[in-house]
This record gives sequence, structure tokens and C-alpha cells, in this order.
Amino acid sequence: MRPIIGITASKELGKDEYNVELADTEAIVRAGGLPIMLPHIEGQAELEELAEHIDGLFLAGGWDIDPTLFGEEPHPGLGVIIPSRDRFELELLEKVLEKNKPVLAICRGAQILNIAAGGDMYQDTPSQLAGNLLQHQQRAPKEHGSHFVEVAEGSLLHRLTDSLKLKVNSRHHQSNRRVPEHYLVSGIASDGVIEAIESKEHGFALGLQWHPENMARAGDAASLRIFEGFVSACTEEGDE
Repeated sequence: MRPIIGITASKELGKDEYNVELADTEAIVRAGGLPIMLPHIEGQAELEELAEHIDGLFLAGGWDIDPTLFGEEPHPGLGVIIPSRDRFELELLEKVLEKNKPVLAICRGAQILNIAAGGDMYQDTPSQLAGNLLQHQQRAPKEHGSHFVEVAEGSLLHRLTDSLKLKVNSRHHQSNRRVPEHYLVSGIASDGVIEAIESKEHGFALGLQWHPENMARAGDAASLRIFEGFVSACTEEGDE
């Protein structure tokens, strides 16, 4: 049996519909998982049942995050927020991590993972982080690796990719800022932007600021190994 991977759905402001990126589902299927879309349900009993049924959680990319969740008010550079998604992801993530089920969190998802752990983030990295920043909203095809990330030796990310330096794509204006001590910053760009975090307390809880699903679609070996490692961890969970 393929492990069941729940993918958090995105929602357009003012529209009564959900969507997921094809690249997300394709990467999970290619790695051996069975993806299902997760709508923004409410109710603790329903969330508990959902967390019990899935073998792993994929926190997908999407719109910005409500800054009041980490004690700040809106910055002028803050974009669209979808409060129902913020609430759903934080509540479901808590239950999934309590069960020590694998989590792969991409872009916005990496920030949700950090906020759930007690960290915070830049609402608008270009205007809030001093220094000469790289281009983090690349003007290139989605699958193109546009800058490098230094990987912490011995980290989960290192073990998955077998690399201490990755070339990644970049499509974000928000990023993690303060990361709590029980999480490791396992990837960082040359300008200081945090690109990867991972839990020290869970078997597999990895947040990546870039989009390996797009690079996996183009055959990037490191990106494929990230998804294969994630699905493998979910397979072990499903076999228990």
C-alpha cells in the first residue's frame, strides 16, 4: 500500500474553491506516495481523525501568513492572507507532530512549521532584512535553480540530498527569522536568508523555503531524493 500524503490546499481570496499544484501531486506520486487534497476543515474531532488517517503531511506553498499569529501587526509589504488556511494548517500540524508523523513543508509551509514551533518570520524580507539580498523572486522558469544554499553537515537535509551545497529555485518574499532552539537551521543562502529548518525532536519535520516540487518535475536529482526520503518516512509510518 502506498502511504497517504495529505497536501494542504490553497484558496483564492473571494473564491469558493480549493486548488493544489500539479507539481506537488506529481512529485509525491513519483516518489511512491498517494496524495490527497486537504480542505480547510474545522472541529477538533475531525482534525484528529484526519491526522490519524494520513501517513504524512505536505504543507504546500501559497499566500502570506497572518502576522498576528506571531504577535505582530501587518507590515505595508504584507500580501494576501487566508485566515482559514492559517488556522487549519497550524491545528492539523500540531496533531500530526504529536503523532510524530512525517512533515515536509514548502515555502509558506516552512514558515507555518516555524511559527507552530514558536518562531517568527519576516513579513516582507526585502524591506525588513538589511544587506544586499539575492533575488528571491526569480525571473526565470519555476524549475530553474537560481541561487545556492549551504547545507548543515549531518542534518536531515544533508542526509537526504548527500550534498552540502544545493542550487535551488526561489519564489518568495517572506522568510523565517527567529527559529526556536529545538529546530535546526539546516540551510542558509549567502545573503543570510534562512532556507531550511528541521526539527530536532521529530523523526522527519523539514521545512524548505524553495520549491523542490518544480525542480523534481525537471529531473533534479537532489529534489527527487527529498521527496523519496519523505515518502519513505511516511511508508515506515504507515507500516507501523
